[in-house]
Parts: sequence; C-alpha cells; structure tokens
Amino acid sequence: MGTSKLIDSSAAFLFEVPGSNLPLGVQELQIGGTRGDNPIVMSQPSASQPDVSTSAAPRKKRGAVVLAVLVLAFVAVAAGFAGFLAQLRGSEIKPSRTADGIVVLTGGSSRVSDAMELLADGYGKRLLISGVHPSSGASDISRSLTDNQSLLNCCVDLDRSAVNTRSNAAETRRWAHERGFKSLIVVTSNYHMPRAIVELSHAMPDITLIPFAVVGDRWREESWWTNGATVRLLLSEYVKYVAAEVRVRLADAGLDIMRETTDSDSRAPRRPATAQAN
Repeated sequence: MGTSKLIDSSAAFLFEVPGSNLPLGVQELQIGGTRGDNPIVMSQPSASQPDVSTSAAPRKKRGAVVLAVLVLAFVAVAAGFAGFLAQLRGSEIKPSRTADGIVVLTGGSSRVSDAMELLADGYGKRLLISGVHPSSGASDISRSLTDNQSLLNCCVDLDRSAVNTRSNAAETRRWAHERGFKSLIVVTSNYHMPRAIVELSHAMPDITLIPFAVVGDRWREESWWTNGATVRLLLSEYVKYVAAEVRVRLADAGLDIMRETTDSDSRAPRRPATAQAN
C-alpha cells in the first residue's frame, strides 16, 4: 500500500508507490479518476532545485555590511572635516610672545605684509619669505611694502626653492638651523595653517612654532558654506591635510613611503638670499 504524506492545506495527499520508476525527487500519483483522458497529477518539487529565499539571504547580508561601512566612512569623514574647521581661526590674533625668527609661506593674500608688520613690531629678529617665485626679485616685493624698506634691506631673506608646503618646511628648517633659531612664528592663511604646522613640526621637532593665522577678507565678510569656491578650497585643503597627517605618522613609525627628494638634499647647505642682495 505505501505511506502517505500531507503536502498542503487543501488535503491533497502524495503516495509513495513501491517500485516506482519516476525520477528521483518526484513522485506522481493519479488521484480519484480522470478528467477527460488526462489524469490529475500531484508532484513534489525536486530537492535539487535551488531555494531562492536561501540564496538571497547572503546577498542581503553583504549589502547591509557594505551600507554600514559606507555610513561609518561618511561619519568619519564628516567628523574629521568638522575637527579641521575647528582649528581655523576666524580673526587674526597677535602672537602671545616673541620668537627668534618669523617665516611666511607665500600663496595667499596679505601674508607677506602681515609678516612684515610682525617683524616691524619686534616679534622676531629676522624674516624668511619662503616660496618666492624664481622670477620675483626684491624690487617686486619692495613695491608692495613701501612702509618697510629698511627692514626689507636688512632683515629679510628670500627662499625661491620651495614649491609646496613640504619643501617650505625643508627650506625653513635649513634657514632656522643655520641662524641658530630655536623658535619661529609661522605666518600663513588660516585654512593652510593646520597642514603647515604638521609639515613644519615634522621637519624640525626641536624648534618651537608659534602660529599666526592670516584671515582673508572673504572669510570675514561671509560664511564659508555660502560660497562654492570657499567650500571647494576647504575640502581640497582638508584632503591635503589628512594626507600630510597620514604620511607624517607613517614616517614617524619608520615607514617613509614618500621620502623627500629635492636637489637641496644632495648639495651643500646654502643660506637663502637676502632681499638686499636680490
């Protein structure tokens, strides 16, 4: 007679017939007569057919993990950017103390003039203007600093070798060590200051750095998030700042993946030219 199995709620039964030659996994039985010439057949799906719900579960799990990673990455970047913005000063504050020297990193409006004012006020003995364009001479600088001609002739050095913040740090280190300076006031734009301090601190950990952040007119007049150009500038600077932090930390751990390779490394140390000589 065989055994019976209940296969659905409609009270249909599947009987296993001894000696059946039907394919494995499918048992068929003609139930209760015929409808015309066609028997009514009940079949059980083969166990070899894939379970859609089972195969979809791992995909859903992987999707959830990817989404969670993306959310965490976004939160980390947003938190880092907020921390970066918190370092930027919204107003210029004179240094709390004097230093042996002053270094200004060129590239932003009024940086050099503000550095000259600090030199005139006695905040440092000497000023290095780092990153001067090779085609620029002392006469070009003097035309924009008519009130400080005497200081420009006696107490200002020009560095034309630096082409980026990292090389600014290398040339500043050379200048400071040759002069025997133990402390420096660093003058650059507020948005550039975090990265400048990272590079300078790494290049000369033995020298005390005192930041003086220059705040541009645009920063004073409007909120940064209302100007597309300012937003792009800050995002670009944030990416560079993070890259500098990562590189410096790796170098401190003995993994200097981007070793500084400048012509100045293979030559004898040289002193930056004085403004008077140029």
